Amino acid sequence: MLQIQENIQLVPESGLSEYEINAEGPVQITFDAYARSDIFVRIRKASEIRIAGNVHEYAEVTILYWNESGAEITFEENYDVEESTVLKIAYGEVFQGNTRRNSNVLLNGRQAQATVSSAVLTQAEKTFQLNVESCVPDTIGLMNNYSVVLNGGKYRMDATGVIRKGAHRSESHQTSRSLCFDPKMNSQIIPKLIIDDNDVKASHAASVGRVDEEQLYYMQSRGLTEQQCTALISTGYLMPIVNTIENDELKEKLREELEGKIAELCSM
Repeated sequence: MLQIQENIQLVPESGLSEYEINAEGPVQITFDAYARSDIFVRIRKASEIRIAGNVHEYAEVTILYWNESGAEITFEENYDVEESTVLKIAYGEVFQGNTRRNSNVLLNGRQAQATVSSAVLTQAEKTFQLNVESCVPDTIGLMNNYSVVLNGGKYRMDATGVIRKGAHRSESHQTSRSLCFDPKMNSQIIPKLIIDDNDVKASHAASVGRVDEEQLYYMQSRGLTEQQCTALISTGYLMPIVNTIENDELKEKLREELEGKIAELCSM
């Protein structure tokens, strides 16, 4: 695993590349991807992370950011996606530092596809601004965001799909769902579609709601405590993020970490 403690330029190799960010101050990462690459980034510490990614023609890139920083951190990300490429970005946020994330993906080549996903379990403050923009014809932008907000947590998801004029036959779709266990918890989802062409497909779905009381009652009637119910429901809601990268050893390790952290937070 490559340690990142300062500004760096990367060219990810084919297969799995693992990085760990552990910096005292801000970090700037620039990367150029040309091949079929899986990238895992574990974030332990940094005050600010700026990422500029270029996904070149015919590349297929999957990135999983695993933020375990306990301190406040800001992300500024920009991705340029060229022709006939596939980019998948996923964010795992189950640790309790405040996070502000601003992520922009520009689909600048025909047949370019991008999927941005997130799984968030929080008792802190998590603010996301995600933008996926179709700039040319025949592109696809997708967003899938899921969160569980626990006591004291604040969550805001501002997700925007854009199809520019002239980007005909493009698609923009998004789903954002937030689950709360208490009516006093603060969760806000703002889905937006900005469409400037007619020959396109676009949709969004968003929901913020409490866990079903009948489901909780049924689980507790089988001998589970309220904390165990919360942990099980949260695990089912968030676990799919672990499957982002196709590496069985890494997936099993992250699955164990996620289960342990969920159990810890839900017992507080």
